[in-house]
Amino acid sequence: MGDLTLAQLATKRGLHQAMISTWRKQAVDGMAQAFSGKAAAGEASQQVDIEKLHAKIGQLVVKRDFLVKVSVG
Repeated sequence: MGDLTLAQLATKRGLHQAMISTWRKQAVDGMAQAFSGKAAAGEASQQVDIEKLHAKIGQLVVKRDFLVKVSVG
């Protein structure tokens, strides 16, 4: 497969050339981030976002439980 042109590969796999080009660009960009340390920074940022969301969910659950008690009681 390494010897096929983009057009040949697209025809062989039944895909559009643009799709293969997009996937290739995403793969190359992903590899560059993996070796530059940007991926680790992105993962750390995602972890912080997840922790903030979990805290917000906890706050909303407490408010909901309070409002249920007030409306029933």
